[in-house]
Amino acid sequence: MRKFLFAILLIQSLVACASPTPTATPTPTQTATATPAPPTSTPTSTPVPTPTPAPKPLAGTLYVDAAYDQGKVSRLAYGTNHGPWAFVNPDVYPQFKESGLTLIRFPGGNWGDENDLDTFPVDQFFTLARMINAEPLISVRLLGGTPEKAVALMQYTIQQGYHVRYWSIGNEPSLYAPKYPEWDTAYYNVEWRKFAQAMKAVDPNIILVGPDTNQFMGEPSIDPKDKAGRDWLREFLKVNGDLVDVVAVHRYPFPVKMSERPTRDQLFADPPRWDILVTNLRKAVREETGKDKPIAITEWNSSWSGTMGGETGMDTVNNALWLGDVLGRLIRQRVDIVAQFSLQSGANVGGYGLFESYAVRPPYYTYQMYKSFGDELVFAASDMPKLSLYAARKGDALTLMIVNLNDQAVTRPLVLDHFSPSGPAQVKLFDKDHKATPQPDVVIASKTCIAQHEMRQKGVEIN
Repeated sequence: MRKFLFAILLIQSLVACASPTPTATPTPTQTATATPAPPTSTPTSTPVPTPTPAPKPLAGTLYVDAAYDQGKVSRLAYGTNHGPWAFVNPDVYPQFKESGLTLIRFPGGNWGDENDLDTFPVDQFFTLARMINAEPLISVRLLGGTPEKAVALMQYTIQQGYHVRYWSIGNEPSLYAPKYPEWDTAYYNVEWRKFAQAMKAVDPNIILVGPDTNQFMGEPSIDPKDKAGRDWLREFLKVNGDLVDVVAVHRYPFPVKMSERPTRDQLFADPPRWDILVTNLRKAVREETGKDKPIAITEWNSSWSGTMGGETGMDTVNNALWLGDVLGRLIRQRVDIVAQFSLQSGANVGGYGLFESYAVRPPYYTYQMYKSFGDELVFAASDMPKLSLYAARKGDALTLMIVNLNDQAVTRPLVLDHFSPSGPAQVKLFDKDHKATPQPDVVIASKTCIAQHEMRQKGVEIN
């Protein structure tokens, strides 16, 4: 039986380490392209800093340079989607309140373009969001909607004191055709702009997120195009790049063909593709608008078909581990808003949800692991395929997220530069047998800031 490791270490420190740093050279495991600084809660179009060479990882180790600051972790990286079709049962309110989620997009998916959003579900949603102090991102109806209805919804939230800053207009317009053939890129761009201008007239301080196109990768052979072959995202940015504040896309890598589900090897080979997606998205924004804008992944999961069971269903530990590795990459790439799909789903809908009717699914524990992650990114690298390392400071502590997708035992020394532990490291573990549970503390050697963590000796053997 294979067991996959997903562990976080929290190491306390009071003084900096004086150990030498490897020669600064570019490394393929860390993106060296410039990225805009993400916000704690409000994205801003800050000019991109000039990139500097990253430290080189040490061969055969998990390497961290705690002095190499890589910017803040966005508070809105731990988001999800929800809608009136789903219901969080009061029986799981205790787990919901401890979920660690920081943003909820409502309504997610195509429901919002097929139904008018009246006040009752809006009120229910805000009751839910306020339980966890989650930032709301409200999507107004575009297909079948009007700017007047969008403005009326905005005014209702203002009257109720809901304080909504983030708004989007429609969902995946690249899928409106062929059922609605008039919706090509030109028609969509005009309609979106009408809504945006009307909404900004009510409150010029709102943050517009869009266009929420489907299956973006930044590759011409993959990205959605209209009937005339025009790229949905790039055409949108040419016309509406002045009004959109956060550029958002969606991606579900599987199934590639209808009714197929990925093997475990295919699923675990996917995470590096998300680094490519982010790089390409920033490039498209820069080329079409002449600016660097905040970016978002407002819908994502491994599958758009809601598969359950087997070795890679969305309700499996394997999917939770995949989600943890991808989330780490998006955080490291400093994506401003990241919203998994979705918060809750019954078995009749599919395995998307972190919650089922009366319990949590394994991906819920991915967010339990990240609750301990820090808010100041530092350089971290692993030179082993399918063994990922993400690191961030949290006050005086250094937090390390280790995701092992290999199918064999892994032992690696942990090398810490410019960080001196003041005591043993706390460890949490998630795998098929552990639900983000504390493990025995790990003693960290501190003389040279080189720590050997023999995972087999600490109850987290992978075999």
